[in-house]
Amino acid sequence: MIKLDQFLKLMGAVSTGGEAKYRIQEGHVKVNGEQELRRGRKLVLGDIVDLEGKSFKVEIE
Repeated sequence: MIKLDQFLKLMGAVSTGGEAKYRIQEGHVKVNGEQELRRGRKLVLGDIVDLEGKSFKVEIE
């Protein structure tokens, strides 16, 4: 499992943890089609993360 904020950084969707926190808390991030406001949300294989029109699939363990 990986946390949402860490995943966004790993994928290059954000450049810093602070930016990830801001984007998540402001409602810019969806997980599996639903808005997610918890930056510590644990992602599992197959989850789809959307950030402002870009989608990322969790394919790492």
